[in-house]
Amino acid sequence: MEDPFLGSEALTARLLTRHELENRYTALHKDVYIPRGAELTPVLRAKACWLRSRRRGVLAGFSASALHGARWIDPVLPAAVIDSNRRPTPGVQAWEESIESDEIAVLNGMQVTTPARTALDLARRYPLGVAVPAVDALVQATDLKLADVELLIDRYRGRRGLRSARACLALVDGGAQSPKETWLRLLLMNAGFPRPHTQIAVRNEWGWAEAYLDMGWEDVKVAVEYDGDQHRSSRTQYVKDIRRLEMLERYGWIVVRVIAEDHREDIVRRVRAARARRA
Repeated sequence: MEDPFLGSEALTARLLTRHELENRYTALHKDVYIPRGAELTPVLRAKACWLRSRRRGVLAGFSASALHGARWIDPVLPAAVIDSNRRPTPGVQAWEESIESDEIAVLNGMQVTTPARTALDLARRYPLGVAVPAVDALVQATDLKLADVELLIDRYRGRRGLRSARACLALVDGGAQSPKETWLRLLLMNAGFPRPHTQIAVRNEWGWAEAYLDMGWEDVKVAVEYDGDQHRSSRTQYVKDIRRLEMLERYGWIVVRVIAEDHREDIVRRVRAARARRA
């Protein structure tokens, strides 16, 4: 068995012997077992947490987000669940929350918060630097409409954290392809630049998109892109980057490329200089 399971149920159904249970599996929570050596992914933590609730809880926060398919979730984060059992448990955040039936979905037999309710919980419970990338990733993974989150804000008017939630939603952009791209977009906005567009299509004379830019401003043809490690560690990617940059320059784009080692002040200075060249 690869997924978490209740040891008592497996023994009763004679799927395992006591010896097999104790030697091949380990308890993540009381009576909740996973294979020894299994990677503790956000999805596995969520499934185990749901079993801990005896299938009565509603998975929420980053756990719900992971089950909806969102990426870039830190695997060390505790699982989150709306549950009446709030006994402190390592690796679990049990929230005391009111929740309506239309805010609950069922995925693989498990109760989870809908994308809209998940976004609301993330937006109001975490600081902007964490919440905005998290909701960006959720928008990428689902058909989430921010208008649906706004309706929930109206429904729960007066609840703690709604001002923070509104501030988060105002910054969300599902075009971000990674948390670093979200970080870069927020850095540019905080520096006073106009809000950049994301995933800008660069089209040829026949209207076909030859490339997509992470973010930038089409009116001045200045783009800003975050280069991850694959751009430096892969020779094939390196060659593609050179050819792509030549093509973008032919179409009149100035591209500011950002890497992890760049300082914030230097990024802002370079982007300001690029925009000034088009003033």
